[in-house]
Amino acid sequence: MTHHPRRHPRRGVTLLEMLVVLAIIALVIGLGAPRLIDSFGRARSQTAEAALASLRGAVQLYFVDTGRYPSEAEGLAALMTAPAGVPGWRGPYVDGDEDLTDPWGRLFLFRAPGEDGEPFDLVTLGRDGQPGGSGEDSDISL
Repeated sequence: MTHHPRRHPRRGVTLLEMLVVLAIIALVIGLGAPRLIDSFGRARSQTAEAALASLRGAVQLYFVDTGRYPSEAEGLAALMTAPAGVPGWRGPYVDGDEDLTDPWGRLFLFRAPGEDGEPFDLVTLGRDGQPGGSGEDSDISL
């Protein structure tokens, strides 16, 4: 049987060992954090695209039921509550107000008529809430 020397109970980790471990942790975080943050940004943009596609379907179902698209004045609220004087409304066409907001907490924009001869446009201005931008700040429309 081999006898191992006992550690002294007061002996701990040296300051140098602690600094090396902290430096390694900082290096790993420094290399991984930008990629992780970029992934979160892409996920929000992809979520916005999926939400816009779903919202487009709701607007088209509104059209099928009523024979017209919501006016810009009625906006997307027409998907939740029947506008006055609109026969055939069979909504609500979305589950709740959260379906009308983008992943950054702002209402999707509804434009009627839309650009390029489209009957309507659905837009989110991205993370910054300003027209234009790139990456997570870029506008997304359908």
